[in-house]
Amino acid sequence: MDCIKGKHVLVIGGTGTVGSALVKRLLHMDPAVIRVFSRDEHKQYVMQSRLSMGVGGFPSYSMGKVRFLLGDVRDKERLKRAMEDIDVVFHLAALKHVPACEYNPFEAVKTNSIGTQNVIECAIEGGVSKVIYASSDKAAGPTNTMGATKLLAERLISAADLHKGPRDTQFFSVRFGNVLNSRGSVVPLFKQQIKAGGPVTVTHPEMTRFFMSVERAVDLILDSMLLARGGETFVFKMPVMRIGDLARAMVIASGTGAEITNIGLRPGEKMFEELMTEEESCRAMETEDLYIILPFHLDLDQVKNLYGGRRVARGGMYISSQEQPLAVEQIVDMLKKIG
Repeated sequence: MDCIKGKHVLVIGGTGTVGSALVKRLLHMDPAVIRVFSRDEHKQYVMQSRLSMGVGGFPSYSMGKVRFLLGDVRDKERLKRAMEDIDVVFHLAALKHVPACEYNPFEAVKTNSIGTQNVIECAIEGGVSKVIYASSDKAAGPTNTMGATKLLAERLISAADLHKGPRDTQFFSVRFGNVLNSRGSVVPLFKQQIKAGGPVTVTHPEMTRFFMSVERAVDLILDSMLLARGGETFVFKMPVMRIGDLARAMVIASGTGAEITNIGLRPGEKMFEELMTEEESCRAMETEDLYIILPFHLDLDQVKNLYGGRRVARGGMYISSQEQPLAVEQIVDMLKKIG
């Protein structure tokens, strides 16, 4: 709580799935104010309504602590105004859908990469204390535009710790897997298809993905604040599912018996996902719950005692195809727990 209590906080992309869950958690940590920055006026209206009524997980006393700002990370001047007197910035805004980024690549560059550089420059100019960037598993060994732009954003965040000059701002990243039931997850699509009577469309049944709940994603963001020294990328260890097993589990949980069909891979999609590449493992620390990928400019042997972990074995890449996937029954239990 000391990282947030009494602080002025800006959540960029604060009306998204993870962003809104983060805002709820932060409100219980007694900040002075939270500014929710996003370009979606409807989602801001919905969040304002829930805040005013104290429903949807928002504490009823918190309405006076939240400010809503319309804007886009592409607009540096708007971002600069939003960041005035801010202590902590959580940067969660991004274009996340792989096919959309493949067909509109420079739009992904403008939001995911240039937008992140705008956040960095405004944070340095504004004297922000911490900037936490939410990245993606697709940034590890990227094979598509979305992953490439997120990897570049990670590198920009890491490099910012070098060129910030005499300022004390800490920049670091957290790398998520697929967040269950978020807008970028396949779960809402499967739900919609099951409700319509099927078929449930699976790109490839043997495709594997890392998954985490939205609460686990928020845990990673907040836990990283306690460990970060600047420039790191934090990766939670998380369960793996086969997409075909996820579809079967959702059909079983629904009790409908909907048909499942295979439709083939989409542009830019791969059969497995990485959260840490072999190259990154050579400069990574490991604890019981996470990996900490260190920036290029740090000597791992000099800083390893700061994190309370052990050095990752050389070649210790973290990849979904090498992890034991959950059984269908375990997936059904997980889906029930997250509602």
